[in-house]
Amino acid sequence: MPSPEHEIRTEFFRNRPELAPFLLESVSHCALPEYASARAAPTDCNDLQPKEYRGDTVVALTDGSGNNTFGIVVEVQRGRDERKRFSWPVYLATVRARLECPALLLVVCWAERTARWARTPIDIGHPDWVLRPIVLGPAEIPVVTSAEAARSDPELAALSALAHGSEQEKTLRAFAEALRSIPDDRFAVYHDYVLAEFSTAARTSWEALMAESGSALKTEFARRHYGKGRAEGRAEGFTEGETRAIIIVLEARGIPIDEQARRRITSCTDREVLETWIHRAPTVTTTDELFD
Repeated sequence: MPSPEHEIRTEFFRNRPELAPFLLESVSHCALPEYASARAAPTDCNDLQPKEYRGDTVVALTDGSGNNTFGIVVEVQRGRDERKRFSWPVYLATVRARLECPALLLVVCWAERTARWARTPIDIGHPDWVLRPIVLGPAEIPVVTSAEAARSDPELAALSALAHGSEQEKTLRAFAEALRSIPDDRFAVYHDYVLAEFSTAARTSWEALMAESGSALKTEFARRHYGKGRAEGRAEGFTEGETRAIIIVLEARGIPIDEQARRRITSCTDREVLETWIHRAPTVTTTDELFD
């Protein structure tokens, strides 16, 4: 089964399937057929194999009557994985058979070295049957710097921040605006994943942006991030709700919490200290940073 982290990487395309054909047409200049809508399709690709195969995201383009006209298999690749050179052709062939229409493979990479690897043609073995993945690396992912563009397309703003945040601080500001515009149920997923994938330089710039923005933006992000935990614990009283919220945020972000740190959080009854920790929880990388 795909890991939660793997699932999160594909949320941008599942939540906005139109993003895939947009990138293919505007960046890769692919000639796609005319279509009326784009929808996320089932991702299991194990029709002909006993082993489970699952593409990251499958987008089906449909005409005005709802008929499939084109399939797009979207893979978000963090690094080299030689097994993908055997599984990608399976994904593509199975989606083509299932949707009964042409299909292509789009690979999105945050690092240029991964993009170079992914562009290597895959020789299937049958004469003239070679798969050449369409790959978007950092150089191909659009740069989103305006607040208006980020609010209208949060998923593209997230991709832009991941690809360009280390060099272009404006993409981080745009991503912050995008976060403010999305529903609470997507906020934590987008925020946590992008921050977890940031390079050291991008994370440093993000933390500086949060410090520069003052308490208003940080408080808003913290409130939305820990709202679920706070609601779950509210029946037990203020401190229980706040401590539960802090732990939920840290766990969701993959921050290790040892027994000593957990006891320190859950035993705290000082309202001011708890509020300080709540504001820090969405951006710290260790519990030591939380307590400093």
